[in-house]
Amino acid sequence: MTAGSSSTPDSPGHPHPRHIRLTSHSGGFGALPIVWGAETARERGPVVGTTTSRAHRNVIGTHSGSYSVYRALAVAAGALKREHKADLTNTAPTNTIGPYPQWSDPAKIVSIDPWGAEVAREYEAELAAGYDIRPTLAVTQAHVMLPEVIEALQKGRLKADGQLLTANGAAMVTKVAVEPVWYLPGVAKRFGCTEAELRRVLFEETGGMYPELVTRSDLEVFLPPIGGQTVYIFGNPRDLADPNVELTARVHDECNGSDVFGSDICTCRPYLTHAIEECIAAAQPKDKGGRGGVGLVAYSRKEGRALGEVTKFLVYNARKRQVGGDTADQYFARTECVAGVQDMRFQELMPDVLHWLGIRKIHRLVSMSNMKYDAITGSGIEVGERINIPDELIPADARVEMDAKMAAGYFTPGAVPDADELKKAKGRALK
Repeated sequence: MTAGSSSTPDSPGHPHPRHIRLTSHSGGFGALPIVWGAETARERGPVVGTTTSRAHRNVIGTHSGSYSVYRALAVAAGALKREHKADLTNTAPTNTIGPYPQWSDPAKIVSIDPWGAEVAREYEAELAAGYDIRPTLAVTQAHVMLPEVIEALQKGRLKADGQLLTANGAAMVTKVAVEPVWYLPGVAKRFGCTEAELRRVLFEETGGMYPELVTRSDLEVFLPPIGGQTVYIFGNPRDLADPNVELTARVHDECNGSDVFGSDICTCRPYLTHAIEECIAAAQPKDKGGRGGVGLVAYSRKEGRALGEVTKFLVYNARKRQVGGDTADQYFARTECVAGVQDMRFQELMPDVLHWLGIRKIHRLVSMSNMKYDAITGSGIEVGERINIPDELIPADARVEMDAKMAAGYFTPGAVPDADELKKAKGRALK
């Protein structure tokens, strides 16, 4: 099926006019079925988001969804051949993760592909037959170096053990890159709406970018054009699934200004680095001063509470310029005035990666967020102790944020600020 033709070249790599092919119809043969929640990869079937062999597609969207526009630019510029297929030689995970019982529970995992790291091994026959199947998970090993960890070594809070932490401050980790893969019936259930309603709103709010959302009810899997997440594991990844091994964990949402550039208007970087220090100490052997357990940081791309950085900076300006200055009692109100909502991170999908890792219990959760805590425990994962950020790590200009969050219900072992207290802390002015 076509929708007219063009007399102009598509790209330098394709000089001859071609028909524009729509993807809003079911035509074609050869698409492999996806049975979400199946017990094995073979039964489940591969996720195929190729843009070349259209008949093989069994999902809505494309792999690396948030980077698909860059891929299009590369094709248009002639830098990338449209028909290129990934050579997966030597790309296998450095550590085996799973399978775990949660992988075959369609209610536990709805936003990632549990078999996404094992594509080359599990679907070798399909790859050989010409199916363009891409991994949506990748597992590797790395050294992580942070000034705060080096300082912890210098001040004696951490000690080098030569295995997890070197004398120069490098923490040895297993890290996992995760791309989102949404099972639409499961996502809709998480958010308490019908699948039809979810599909329609996704179609409308993306400007009609994916017509299959409303025309292809037979396609239940969607590769959304959003950022994924990265998981950092301190210690043996297999220990994450053992509730008898103490697990220290933080789920962290991206804040580029603080995490990377050290902006002091929020507590994001100090809380993240505090969590990393806690994770290192958690995973180090007891005879080296550690807790003999395992540590985990799950880092999600949800910049500015998933409102975006432009919105975040607009809110900063509004907070600093309002009558009375930047105060905690107006902290959430100013965000809602600009964005229409206080927070769009919606942690309902966040626990999926924890279930992928086989986690059943988090002994020490380094987080004050009630939304994250409720999502984790609501998904069936037990949480023991909650670790707040020490007061000495809170930047002066971030006191507004911290007081507002504690008053809104964030966990704190101390007193909760009342209405009068919320008016006392004031952020720094713009000038």
